[in-house]
Amino acid sequence: MTTEYHDDVEDDNSSFWNKDSKTSSWLWSVDRRVSNQTESLSAAQQLSKDAAKDVQRLKFAVESNKDQLTSVDEALKQLSALDDISRTVASLKCTIERIINNGSVSAGCCPLNWHTFGSSCYMFSKTSLSWDAARDWCNGHESHLVILNTDEEWDFVRQQGMGTYYWVGLTDERTGEWEWVNRTPYVMNRRRWRPGQPDSWTEHGLGPGDEDCAHLHSDGRLNDLHCSTKMRFICQSHSQRSLTPPTSSVS
Repeated sequence: MTTEYHDDVEDDNSSFWNKDSKTSSWLWSVDRRVSNQTESLSAAQQLSKDAAKDVQRLKFAVESNKDQLTSVDEALKQLSALDDISRTVASLKCTIERIINNGSVSAGCCPLNWHTFGSSCYMFSKTSLSWDAARDWCNGHESHLVILNTDEEWDFVRQQGMGTYYWVGLTDERTGEWEWVNRTPYVMNRRRWRPGQPDSWTEHGLGPGDEDCAHLHSDGRLNDLHCSTKMRFICQSHSQRSLTPPTSSVS
């Protein structure tokens, strides 16, 4: 019996083409992934370039603003210098008039050693008195213990008095409510006071009563204290009035 062998040509061809198809599909898939990665990398590079440009723009803006801020700062310094010059000129004018008028002070001028601010004259004493004695001294020199109504007045007095304790015209001794020395009500503003003040402390050992009088602390904020305590004080008067320079030793 003769056995015949035949090559399975059709099956071999089918297997070859199937393998080729799978390879092509895999290659296409790889190519697509590479293409996607390339596009993503290109997009990332573009974003990086755009970000770099934004950084440069921000840097330029910061530098420009820095120049502007420097200009503003210089302008403020010049204004401050002009203000100082203006005060000096006004002081010299008053000094000359004082010499011409044998010591008297004309309208718009402050007494010798008093500071001018706005429409008022301020005297920062170098001698210490109790609150009541300080009030009486100011009253005896056509003025009163300082009354502060505006932020500008507060800022001026704080700057001038920083580092020292000064009595101001604020008390709650008469009614138990804080009021100015001219008896106008005081509107409580906690940011003006030191933390926890006023506390009306009674263990001061200074006699009867609590802390009924207010003073500026060395940091420029208010504190209540027993009125018998002796410290420096601030008097205030209006510069429009004709004032006679104080002759007392308190200055």
